[in-house]
Amino acid sequence: MNKSNGKNVPRVAVITGGHPFDVPNFHKFFRAIKDADIYIQHMDEFASSDEKTRNSYDAVLFYIMLIDVPSDDNVPGYAGKPKSALENLTKTGQAIFILHHAILAYPKWDLWNDLVGINKREFGYHPDQNVHINISKKNHPIVKGLKDWDMPDETYTMDNADEGSEILLTADHPKSMKTIAWTRKCGKSRVFCLQSGHDNLTWENPNFAEVVRRGIQWCAGRL
Repeated sequence: MNKSNGKNVPRVAVITGGHPFDVPNFHKFFRAIKDADIYIQHMDEFASSDEKTRNSYDAVLFYIMLIDVPSDDNVPGYAGKPKSALENLTKTGQAIFILHHAILAYPKWDLWNDLVGINKREFGYHPDQNVHINISKKNHPIVKGLKDWDMPDETYTMDNADEGSEILLTADHPKSMKTIAWTRKCGKSRVFCLQSGHDNLTWENPNFAEVVRRGIQWCAGRL
């Protein structure tokens, strides 16, 4: 466990790659999460880190949209061994948080299908939607005490999370999948998937921010 200001806080790798994003506001959003020790880095940096460093993170949050199935072969040295690095997560039992377009990553890789809980991840995307978020599992610690809310976001039309998932948030929107947030188990790892989170219009929403904060804490076994 990592300690900050006398409190045990999870050490979290936030992994980017394969999709552009608003860098200043993305960093601002994660800096505002005071009860986590967060290290934002590209997938190449994570995969090329030594095993001890990778294993030191209590949780790994993915904000990637890398498409090709990862490989350890025929990749430049700076990219490390991404396939082994990712496969190792569910063996060590590190917490995994799949955020927004990361649920679309590696569409032909069985491991990512298992992480997300969606086998067929063909999708449509619809920016600038106003979405009403419904809380479907009111007693779960990630959403307990929150009330339904509205927020702008980019939505996806794709299959919903499967029966092996516990659905926490839903949306009834003609241009959105119904399942918005859900938890799973994959290997030894707790997994939290959150479809929301396209840009600063969403990141500024206090309910979204609270769900991300609690999602990190839950994945890392602090809730």
